[in-house]
Amino acid sequence: MGKRGNGEGSIGQRSDGRWQARYVFCEGGIRRRKTIYGRTREQVAKALRAALEDRDVGVVPVDGRLTVGGFLRLWLEGARPTLRARSWERYEEHVRLYIGPAVGRLRLKQLTPAHLQRMYADLLKRGLSPSTVRRAHAALHRALRQAVRWRLLPTNVAGLVDPPQAVRRQMAALTPDQARQLLSAAQGSRLEALHVLAVTAGLRLGEVLALRWADVNLNDGWLRVVGSLARTRGAGVAITEPKSARSRRRVELTCVAVEALRRHRARQLEERFAAGPLWLDRDLVFCGRRGNFLHVVEVYEAFHGLLEAGGLPKIRFHDLRHTAATLMLGRGVHPEVASEMLGHSTIAITLDLYSHVTTTMQREAVRAIDALLAGD
Repeated sequence: MGKRGNGEGSIGQRSDGRWQARYVFCEGGIRRRKTIYGRTREQVAKALRAALEDRDVGVVPVDGRLTVGGFLRLWLEGARPTLRARSWERYEEHVRLYIGPAVGRLRLKQLTPAHLQRMYADLLKRGLSPSTVRRAHAALHRALRQAVRWRLLPTNVAGLVDPPQAVRRQMAALTPDQARQLLSAAQGSRLEALHVLAVTAGLRLGEVLALRWADVNLNDGWLRVVGSLARTRGAGVAITEPKSARSRRRVELTCVAVEALRRHRARQLEERFAAGPLWLDRDLVFCGRRGNFLHVVEVYEAFHGLLEAGGLPKIRFHDLRHTAATLMLGRGVHPEVASEMLGHSTIAITLDLYSHVTTTMQREAVRAIDALLAGD
């Protein structure tokens, strides 16, 4: 048998009876030597072949004892500065509650699509929703994508597995008459303007609660969305960056919203005068009675009280955003304009979420063409 080529590795037996294989790899332009140990020659030879295959595709050898859990902890620590606080917490929860207990003890290089498929099935059997399992899959997929970038793995095994199909929740939206009933029930209440904004501008609740008077122009009738209120374990309640780049936007206000905000500001000035030196000046449009951040529980309680007072169906507060979108699109507002106003990252999201409304718009377009060609 001919002599091994340079870098092909060598196998030999140690004085203690164990076998070892050595090979050379290049990391950052520096040649390094790696040694693999095993009880038998066959075991070492198999490990050497796998290591050489990884080396040839650019995978950097790591301690064979590195587990999936150990890697995920490294990934979470490195990803923290690049993620919004709430996003990082969600990833950490998925790793700690679902991924870690299932596959955390496996060696990183031993992880296979079969392991993930079994994990997803077990999570569903535990009673988790398909949507939750899909989010856990997304977290793992993102982490393993980084492992491929770091040359720790040749491929992202999460990309070889299909997560459970999520069941889309039936979207609820108020009709125009129901929206008028809600605003009528809210008239004169402390949070009237908040509900008016939700129905007419489609702002997310976090965006509404982070709104400052400096970002509102009542004279010209517009506001700027520049942040979102979020509650995190580390920082508590704080204003964070918007959900996406397009979430940072300027929104034109209806006359109804402008008038409601004027009344709200006058009421807030009275509260500020009554609180005196106890007032915490954060310049918030919607705040507690002493200027502090408004708690979402107070908003939900007020909202559900209005639904009951107006004899309206029980819906989520977020469904007011769907109501705003449905009202806009149903009145012929161009989807691109609605998408910008709602702060969706792409118009495709708007068209997908509100396809039931755009179908009606298409029917109206067809009738208009028929009328035009008929000469009416």
